[in-house]
Amino acid sequence: MNAAVKPGAAEAVVYGKPDERELRDRMKKELPADTFKAQTWRVIWFLPLQAVIWGGLAVILMAGLPWYANLGLALLVGHTIGCQALLAHEVLHGALGMSRRWQNFFGWLGFGPLMVPPEFWRKWHNVVHHGNTNTGDTDPDSFGTLRRYKTNPGQKKFHKLAPGSGTWYSYLFLTYSFTFHAQLVLWIQAKHRKQFKGFNRNLAIAQVFLCLALWVALAVVSGPLAVFTVLIPFMMANALGQGYILTNHFLRPQTPTNNPLDNSMSLRSNPVLDRLHFRFSHHIEHHFFPKMAHNMAPRVRKWLEENEPERYMAMPHGKALKMLYTTPRVYKSATELVDPNNESRVFDLLPLQSEYSAANRSR
Repeated sequence: MNAAVKPGAAEAVVYGKPDERELRDRMKKELPADTFKAQTWRVIWFLPLQAVIWGGLAVILMAGLPWYANLGLALLVGHTIGCQALLAHEVLHGALGMSRRWQNFFGWLGFGPLMVPPEFWRKWHNVVHHGNTNTGDTDPDSFGTLRRYKTNPGQKKFHKLAPGSGTWYSYLFLTYSFTFHAQLVLWIQAKHRKQFKGFNRNLAIAQVFLCLALWVALAVVSGPLAVFTVLIPFMMANALGQGYILTNHFLRPQTPTNNPLDNSMSLRSNPVLDRLHFRFSHHIEHHFFPKMAHNMAPRVRKWLEENEPERYMAMPHGKALKMLYTTPRVYKSATELVDPNNESRVFDLLPLQSEYSAANRSR
């Protein structure tokens, strides 16, 4: 198991082991070769997903069903939009092969409803997030370090939106935060951070307005039914994605090595939901091999559980969501979370490693 080394101040804590390349090489050598081949056939899943979305919207608008039936359909449509985004995530990593143009087409199907253009997602997620996972204040998907909040105290208000802050409105965070955070990255971070150099931000902003216009048009056509055709599906899709994304890294240490075993966490989800959600629960596996199709991720999980049982960490999904709302979000040190609005509230991440490691589960 890794150990945290504390040579001095809390900011100097170092956590992790720089053997990620060695582990990748071993897995590529020992796992079947087809584990890492593009799975283009999986693009067919967009057909039933699209059918459910458009069919559900049509029934809501034309069938005159009671409100509770429309609510059920709205949740189904939103869930399907979220599932489609999870599959599009694989597409835009290249896991399903295809040309860049076709990848963008399916990327629009998956991320367009969440107002995230495909090329923006590639830059933000594939390049900046994957290249700087849980690294200081560099990862765009992290709430960052306490130093950031001391430098800019105004950001403490933003932290109150987050799970774990204890505010009543933080419980709504999952229902809008994927799209909300995407806009913060696009409008602010992409403008000022060097990692986004060369990215066509103006085009992406125009594309976001196009996506917004389509949602507004659907709302106008729907009239009062927009609650079921726009609001609830949008919230459900956000919540589905964020229920995974926020648990993938927020309960893990910050590391300088970008080793997925140290800075990422997988989940143990319901087997049926795991398939419906395209095995997005296998997140350590994804960070080791971003271009690997997720239907092959269980092979990587098995290898890691057998070869690195003390380091491989996968928490039950429900437990991870509960902990997300009972722990603060800002890093006091590499292995400690702190509430910037109440610095006496500190949570040590290290005990989670042994508690939810594969080795402890096997015992």
